[in-house]
Amino acid sequence: MFLNFPFIDKMRLPFSSDRELRQSLASILGFYPHRIRFYRQALQHKSAVSRGAQKAGEHNERLEFLGDAILDAIVGDIVYHHFKGQREGFLTNTRSKLVQRDTLNKLAKEIGLDGLLHSNAHSSSHNSYLGGNAFEALVGAIYLDRGYDACMYFMRDHILKHLINIDKVAVNEVNFKSKLIEWAQKNRIVLEFRLVEESRDQGTSPVFVTRIVLEGLDCESGKGYSKKASQQQAAQATLHALKSDKQLTQSIFAAKARRTAQEEEPVMLVPTV
Repeated sequence: MFLNFPFIDKMRLPFSSDRELRQSLASILGFYPHRIRFYRQALQHKSAVSRGAQKAGEHNERLEFLGDAILDAIVGDIVYHHFKGQREGFLTNTRSKLVQRDTLNKLAKEIGLDGLLHSNAHSSSHNSYLGGNAFEALVGAIYLDRGYDACMYFMRDHILKHLINIDKVAVNEVNFKSKLIEWAQKNRIVLEFRLVEESRDQGTSPVFVTRIVLEGLDCESGKGYSKKASQQQAAQATLHALKSDKQLTQSIFAAKARRTAQEEEPVMLVPTV
């Protein structure tokens, strides 16, 4: 899926001046940034700023929110024009695979963005999504600095053209349901795909909502135009939650421990008459 991007300079520089940061960003973006403060904020993780600065919003979470929305629009635009005649479900699935956290994490590493991010060592080692979040924040910074067209140029001409084979991504189907079932079986976790809603949209097409239940605990839900699609979406969301939410994982294994303890309680023998 990922291609070589030979002209990206991956050197890690101590940015003592805006000039150094501009030069390094130019090798990543393909153009020089104007308002450098947006990019400094995009590279500033919450863990690396003081509590007072966190309240003032000097880290990259707000830019991450903005970049997430812009990225969806940009990639949706690219996918729509690249795959002419394809149905909505195919386009949505392809866009989702291009903007999912695992893909963004790999992109951040490929262009050297993760090495420019300011965060404390503890957060870097425990948060597997720092790079992907910073990538979204970078897109937010580009949008505020240069607008939508610059975001499109960056994603289309610098990222998708050189780093990702969009056609291979489209046909590379990831079976999240199978991955979740495999995880549950290996850990002997009781798994249920529960259909919680069945309705019709404005076009009278059937819409299904599936919720994942692990050891009796409600997890993530998924929505789709078929039961299979809703199960895939719910499984994908649950796998991400299991990776990022340690408390959820602990609760599931605690519920499993209670269940197995009850199953292993000794049965009273029938008394002798």
